[in-house]
Amino acid sequence: MLHFGFVNYDDPSYVAQNPHVRDGLTANGIAWAFTHSFAGNWFPLTWISHMLDCQFFGLDASLHHLTNLCFHVLAAILLYTVLRRITGARWPSAMVAALFALHPLHVESVAWIAERKDVLSACFWMVTLAAYARYVARPEKARYALTLAAFSLGLMAKPMLVTLPLVLCLLDYWPFARGVHIREKVPFLALSAVVSVVTYLVHRDVAAVVSLHALPLSLRIENALVSYALYIAKMFWPSGLAVFYPYPSGGLAAPATAAGAALAAITAAAIRSARRRPYFIVGWLWYLLTLAPVIGLIQAGQQARADRYTYIPMIGLTIALIWGAADILQSRPRVAAALGTAVCALCVALTWHQTGYWQDGVSLFQHAVDVTTDNYIAQFNLASALAARGDNSEAARHLADAVRIRPNSEPAHAELGQVLARLGQTDEALAELRTAAQEKPDDANVHYRIGLLLGGAGRPDEASVELSTAVRLDPDNAEAHRNLGISLALMGRAPEAAEQFSAAVRLHPDDANARFNWGMALATLGHAREAIAQLSEAVRLDPGNAQARAALEEATASDGK
Repeated sequence: MLHFGFVNYDDPSYVAQNPHVRDGLTANGIAWAFTHSFAGNWFPLTWISHMLDCQFFGLDASLHHLTNLCFHVLAAILLYTVLRRITGARWPSAMVAALFALHPLHVESVAWIAERKDVLSACFWMVTLAAYARYVARPEKARYALTLAAFSLGLMAKPMLVTLPLVLCLLDYWPFARGVHIREKVPFLALSAVVSVVTYLVHRDVAAVVSLHALPLSLRIENALVSYALYIAKMFWPSGLAVFYPYPSGGLAAPATAAGAALAAITAAAIRSARRRPYFIVGWLWYLLTLAPVIGLIQAGQQARADRYTYIPMIGLTIALIWGAADILQSRPRVAAALGTAVCALCVALTWHQTGYWQDGVSLFQHAVDVTTDNYIAQFNLASALAARGDNSEAARHLADAVRIRPNSEPAHAELGQVLARLGQTDEALAELRTAAQEKPDDANVHYRIGLLLGGAGRPDEASVELSTAVRLDPDNAEAHRNLGISLALMGRAPEAAEQFSAAVRLHPDDANARFNWGMALATLGHAREAIAQLSEAVRLDPGNAQARAALEEATASDGK
């Protein structure tokens, strides 16, 4: 990971292009982290950790990756420490922690800088468990308060911890064997309820919550059952892992029925063996409960499932499996050791391979395209990564696939139009951009791009119409004002052009080109002194601009100086 950069999926909006984060740790940044939601999330401690990275490392992606890795290692060490403390079982605890540390399903949580929230919240999860174990050993108000404080901090790293109070109840049953103490969990449950409501409202406000009309409840239930089963299958056979899994287009009745029957059978077996093997039901319920908030019954986002969602839930499965294996093989320690070593070695090899896909956006999304079907997000982001490195022909091919998958996607049509324009295919580019404008008429950037393309094709009258629309929709776009001014000037409408150049300079005073254009318009109107002022400033801002120097000399001569 230490050789990887940022990927073009959440990393820019979370870190690389986020002004609140890029400025490092500041008072304004901390206030923003606690008082604002962003990208459908409220996790102030995670934002602060990103700010600290930028404070010390700038935008050196390798060191941001190192921070993720350190949190992951710390979480694994804490997991081993906690399990050994509460169970007294050294080698089963070590094996569970090793699988947590090394399993390829966890690559996404660790190798993706934007998933800092996973690894950071996992550390607080483990600290909360450790504090709770100390409280159970000797119930005191101070120890209880410490447990509640650790839990509160974890919620501020990622809302995924809302199920932790239920896991504490499970631990009461095993290994603490103290009976389930519900009353002492009430403050924890209250915090979970508040954070759950806040998270839902934040997602709803940014239109991240998918409506039941767009995604029926029946399909959500089917997908949830299939996902529960698929996560288990991927734990044993982690192949075809991708950064994004598209939602299935058709029904899932048959696989959902089979998955539901399998889950019910495992649950029944866990209940039957609860007295003899309490770890089995605790581990199984840990898995079911901790996965519930992200299983898709309340759908936030477009994904059917995500590997990162298994980061905490898989601990429950491994507890059930490893303690069960330890029981079966307790009389054959050498066999147990050999199996454990082989499993860890296999995880190392698979994780090394899977991590390699995260080196950049091209390899990440190319792999997602290869292992999934009709993956719009993967096609679109692969095209963006290819275009960013100048491979416009390949980018156009993948954007065409994105448009095929989602014919009404305004971003895909707009991006395809820009890529085709770079390839010199002006008519095709205009067609795509106009389709994007039809899909989303109030997108100022699309109208701006159409105006630029028309202006470059020598059609200033048509360009002025599109650029006027862009300026109306986004009055703060200095570039749109400047290019509208150029179109108006080419049409002989110098007074209106001067107004647009003036607006561009007001919005961006250091734009030498806008100063130059404004000066030329003023000179055309006969305002020599005002023209000299703007042209002088253009030369000061861009001393190498020969056109501005020549225009300044001409304006100065015409003013008699």
